[in-house]
Amino acid sequence: MNAFRFLIISAVFLRFLSQDSWCQTRPTGSVQTGSVSPQPLPLSLAESIDRGLKYNLAVLSGTQEERATAALRLRALYEMYPKIHGDVSSTQEQINLAAFGFSGFPGQPQIVGPFALIDARARMTQSVFDRKLVHELREAKENERAASYANANTRELVVLTVANFYLQALAGASRIEAVEAQVKRSQAIGDRAVDLKNSGLVAGIDVLRSQVELRFQQQRLVSFRNEFELAKLNLIRAIGVPLGQQIVLTDRMPVDSPAPETLDAALQAAERNRAELKRAEALLQAARYSIDAAHSEKLPTLDFAADYGTIGRTPTQNHGTYSMTGRIKIPVFNSNHRKTDEETAAARYEQRRLEAEDLKGRIEMEVRSAFLELQSASELVRVAQSSIELAKMQLDQAQDRFEAGVANNLEVVQAQEAVALADETMISSLYSLNVAKAVLARAMGIAEQTIKTYLGGKQ
Repeated sequence: MNAFRFLIISAVFLRFLSQDSWCQTRPTGSVQTGSVSPQPLPLSLAESIDRGLKYNLAVLSGTQEERATAALRLRALYEMYPKIHGDVSSTQEQINLAAFGFSGFPGQPQIVGPFALIDARARMTQSVFDRKLVHELREAKENERAASYANANTRELVVLTVANFYLQALAGASRIEAVEAQVKRSQAIGDRAVDLKNSGLVAGIDVLRSQVELRFQQQRLVSFRNEFELAKLNLIRAIGVPLGQQIVLTDRMPVDSPAPETLDAALQAAERNRAELKRAEALLQAARYSIDAAHSEKLPTLDFAADYGTIGRTPTQNHGTYSMTGRIKIPVFNSNHRKTDEETAAARYEQRRLEAEDLKGRIEMEVRSAFLELQSASELVRVAQSSIELAKMQLDQAQDRFEAGVANNLEVVQAQEAVALADETMISSLYSLNVAKAVLARAMGIAEQTIKTYLGGKQ
């Protein structure tokens, strides 16, 4: 009997450890929206995922990162546009001609002024040829693509996190239902033991065993109810629901739902869909453009500048003037600066390349691991289903033997705990199976599109 209790307590403890390690690496924050309603909020798996994608802090932050990189791309683009600005200036001057060597001229005063000078002018500058600007613009575009793929990857993680929290809450609800049934069964067995003792058919120790088992099941019920409430708090924290809002889960724990048929199909899907791979490719291309921009520093550049305006002593006494300038800038002694930029860009490119190669291996590892976990979890569910049937048969026979006076109720108590362990194993196996499906969908890069179907929900 103590061994059975130890197994049950160990299973609960290990489950808490796995949940904590999961949450520490997942985007669990959100921006709370709305006010607390006195009526419980019904939530399905699909609705929870949709709310997570809308209010989770990681998604909101990723959107702002996309905006920031888009602004940097526009800035690189604007560097290639003509720059036009206007200015109006008014100057009051008095000039000492002797200071400039104009002195001793008959009839010419040495001091001129004071006089006013008004200049209104529009100025334009334009880069005509600069390969460095072109490559910097291309680099900025690739960085913008990388930010977009990073946010897509964040959305995948949010979907996985919300699905995991919802499944944890469903597992908690299933445990409460199972333990409530076990409490009722223990109460009925205890009442029967009291009746048999009063009839002189069993000893008092049998009644005591029944009472101990009943208290143990009641303790489990209290623990699982608390765990269920904590699981709901984790869920609503991740999807932006006010923490004081009561929720009702409208879905049940999925029992059977589609999954990829082969490992090869999963690997091919991951290669096509994983946002991290696309991000790594974009960053690698951006680093390549950075190298090209550094090489371009040795090339000549061509600029053009022009201005047009009016100048005179008063706004009504003025005349139009203009100027146009073309300039070719040829680098001569900038090799040290260029070489350092090239070395920096080359090092960054090599770093991006190595990261991309490592990422490919890591993604393949994730897919293979998820596929193995899915196969193992499916087999555990099948075994757990047969274990429940056998445990219930054992309990029925133990009760019959006890009531017939063939055995004491020690067999009944042990059979009860065998049923409790079988129920816990079944619930944990179903949870592990569905989490494995969700993790595999994430490993394939299709969690946002398919996880609702994978887990038996509605799109």
